[in-house]
Amino acid sequence: MLTISQLAAYAGVTVRAVRHYHQIGLLPEPERDQSGYRTYDAAAVVRLIRIHILADAGVPLARVQELLDAGQEEFTAGVQEIDKDLRAEIRRLQSTRKRLARLSAGEQLTLPQSVVGYLDRLRGLGVEEQYIEMERDVWIMIAAQVPHLIDAVIAQKHEQLDDPDMVKLYSFLQGPLDGPADDPRIVEIADILERLRIRALEACVTDADGFDDQFVTLLDTTMVNSSPGAARVVAILEERGWKGWTRIEQVPADRLNTQSGPTE
Repeated sequence: MLTISQLAAYAGVTVRAVRHYHQIGLLPEPERDQSGYRTYDAAAVVRLIRIHILADAGVPLARVQELLDAGQEEFTAGVQEIDKDLRAEIRRLQSTRKRLARLSAGEQLTLPQSVVGYLDRLRGLGVEEQYIEMERDVWIMIAAQVPHLIDAVIAQKHEQLDDPDMVKLYSFLQGPLDGPADDPRIVEIADILERLRIRALEACVTDADGFDDQFVTLLDTTMVNSSPGAARVVAILEERGWKGWTRIEQVPADRLNTQSGPTE
C-alpha cells in the first residue's frame, strides 16, 4: 500500500495535484487506516496516471471524468470533440496574437487601412500631429458607428484633398489655432469652409450621409471643443447663415438673428 507521497511519485504528479483531484471527484479518496493515514493501491496509481495523461494532453479536467468512464467508441468521439474545441481555441488565440502584434502600429489597431492611409496623406501635407490625433479619434468613432460607410467616406475625403481650397484649409493646421478672437486665419478658414459648402450644394453633395442626428451632434461637439479656433469658426459660419460642422447646413434667412454675409 502506498502513501499519498508515493502515489504522487509513481504517477509523476505533485501531492497538491492528488489532493485537488480528490476535491473535484476525479480520484476517489480512500478511507484512513488504523494509524490515521490514507493508503492507496495499484488501481489508484493506474487511475491517477490516466488522469495525468489526459490532463497533460490538454483535456479539460471537467471532461476527464467522462473519458475515464467511457467505452472505446465514446472515448474516441470525446477526444475528437475536445480536439475540435482546441482547434477553435487555437484560431482564437492566433487572432488575438495578430491584434496584439498590431498594437505597435498604433492607430492601425482601431482604424481601417483606408483611414490610416488618409491620415498619412494629411501628415504628408504637414498637418501637425495634435490635429492628426484629433481627427483620428473622430474616425475611430465613425468606423465603429458606420463601418459599412467608412471606405466611401474616405474616398470622398481623398477627392476633397484634390481641391486647392481643402489643401489650403489643412495648411492652417500646421500651428496652434489659439490666438485672439480676431485672428485673420480664423476668418479665412470660415471663408474656405463656406466656399467648399457652396460648391458641395451646387454639386448636390451631402455631408455625413448615413449618420444619425445624435451621432452628428456628438462629432460636432467633439470638434468644437477641440480648440478655441474651431468654436470661433462655427460662430462665424452661423453669423453667415450656416450651422453645424460635420453636416454643414444652410439656415433659412427668416431664422437668422443676424444679417448673413462675409465677416470682415
